[in-house]
Amino acid sequence: MTPTRRTAIQSAAALAATAALPRLAPAADAKPKRIASINSVYRKFSHAYHIAGRFLFGYTKDERHHQPPFHLARMYNDQSTASGPQRDLSRDLARKKGFTIEKTIADALGGKAGLDVDGVLLICEHGDYKRNKLGQILYPRYEFFEQIVEVFKASKKTAPVFVDKHLSYDHVKARKMYDTAKAMGFGLMAGSSLPVTWRKPEWDLEIGAKVEEAVVCFYSDMDIYGFHALETLQCVLERRKGGETGVKSVATLKGDAVWKAWDAGKWSKELAEAALRRSASRDYGNPRDHVENPFAFLVEYRDGTRATLINLTGYVADLTIAVKTTDDPKPQATQFVLPAPPGARFFDPLTWYIEDFFTKGKPPYSVERTLLTTTVLDFAHRSAADGGKPISDDAMKIAYPQPNDNFFFRGSASDDCDC
Repeated sequence: MTPTRRTAIQSAAALAATAALPRLAPAADAKPKRIASINSVYRKFSHAYHIAGRFLFGYTKDERHHQPPFHLARMYNDQSTASGPQRDLSRDLARKKGFTIEKTIADALGGKAGLDVDGVLLICEHGDYKRNKLGQILYPRYEFFEQIVEVFKASKKTAPVFVDKHLSYDHVKARKMYDTAKAMGFGLMAGSSLPVTWRKPEWDLEIGAKVEEAVVCFYSDMDIYGFHALETLQCVLERRKGGETGVKSVATLKGDAVWKAWDAGKWSKELAEAALRRSASRDYGNPRDHVENPFAFLVEYRDGTRATLINLTGYVADLTIAVKTTDDPKPQATQFVLPAPPGARFFDPLTWYIEDFFTKGKPPYSVERTLLTTTVLDFAHRSAADGGKPISDDAMKIAYPQPNDNFFFRGSASDDCDC
């Protein structure tokens, strides 16, 4: 195939893949919507750096620079360090980009004059926060959210709020956040970058498929990446027949209990191997020769679907999923592509959909997904502390309909897809 023909085919494929995505360009005479960013920290590689920074500097979309049609008006940072590798970057940036750093969340949203922004980023990830006895990082997302809501109440108006990652480490607080947004009628969006990042191959579960079992292989911390793993699982399984009906129970195995359960067939070895074959970082040999502290979440859904999420830090450094349906004897599997820092391009798709949310006031996909993953993760921590005992609780009975799309980005994650 000639280079010209190959380029034409690739360009056509890229256009077809993105044709259904929303277009966010404002009218020529429209003023940019104003937003505020409420952060834990703004330092190199923090989530605020990656998300709020894209609103300031733009990013690549469809091989072209995309500048979000928004004006970051103000920023609040809960913590800041004056020097060293964790030093605050927001003050110099504020002078260059024309926004202000405020001392309180209320001031960042408008101060005494009341709410004057059209969207709120709540990015509470990274920073110096303690862990509780369950190992959960005590990020004050709920407390920040409550302060935002107080401004809404005093101003008698609201704005869409995006909460980065899980709603709270505590499922009760998370439910209050969800219920408050519903009661007050403002848009709430939350979650991981994993559901919308690129996949290799570009596979998703067919809408309405009957799922028997799923296995996710992942790495890193139980709290930080356990959430990403659950969102990886949920964005796929929510497409199954009947939509999401909630989780019946979750159990967390640790250490040798993981290998014993693997040998005993507590989950499909075929599915685990299918997921591992999609891993681009997989080490050689047997995982138990590399993984010092394995753990696994065993999830049973209310409709009988089973899923296992296996942490294999030291053997893999990516996230993959394999799914077995009743209509296909062969497992289907894919890798969720996470381009590495410094660019961390997986924040491009997430920022794109946050823009869509702020433009329309309604989240592109169900916030109930993240309410469920938040809740399951909380109980997974509790199970781990209780020796792996399965936990059932009505709080995990969170149902929501199948999505109308799968939302993940197609094509290349680099600027030039003719490669």
